[in-house]
Amino acid sequence: ASETGSKWEFIFIDCYFSINKHKLSDIKMAASETGGVKPMSIAGRMVRERERLIGMSNDERAWRKQWLKDLELHHGPRVVPELEKQLQNPIKRFYRFPLDKLGEALTPVLGTQRAYTIRFWTGKFAMAIAAIYAGAYYFKYNQNDWTRKGGWRVITSRRVCNPGDEGYPKVSDRTQPSDYAARGFKQAAI
Repeated sequence: ASETGSKWEFIFIDCYFSINKHKLSDIKMAASETGGVKPMSIAGRMVRERERLIGMSNDERAWRKQWLKDLELHHGPRVVPELEKQLQNPIKRFYRFPLDKLGEALTPVLGTQRAYTIRFWTGKFAMAIAAIYAGAYYFKYNQNDWTRKGGWRVITSRRVCNPGDEGYPKVSDRTQPSDYAARGFKQAAI
């Protein structure tokens, strides 16, 4: 019976759309935002500030205190040192050790959140400085020149010399054909 009913409903909807030229998305179907249950406020009248300013009895104060406490979904993560030790492999514990000790020293003074923030950004700052130093070292000592195939090729542009500047027109210091694409050959000590 249910198959027949759904078949007839499909035929009816198909006929409706062919006659009225509507799209399926145009039909607004009834839906309940609360799943069929009538919505109600669990906050009571004390949710409004003006109601609380009128004055609350001791029972209402106790009820509001309990209600605010019930709104707390969880009390934050539990820190179990043995579990943390098991979840981190020895290499990770080794490289985290200095900043963990810094965080432990700062926690009583600044609080957990600020100590964690300082610990986090200290590590990121140290990694950024190390990356900058490594890049500077690589660009300084591994440049591409005539003696090697690899490395970064560093090219500098000529200074701009516009009309009205001192030394205009500035002629190129490259006078011979061998000055171009030399890649440091002329400056070599051989």
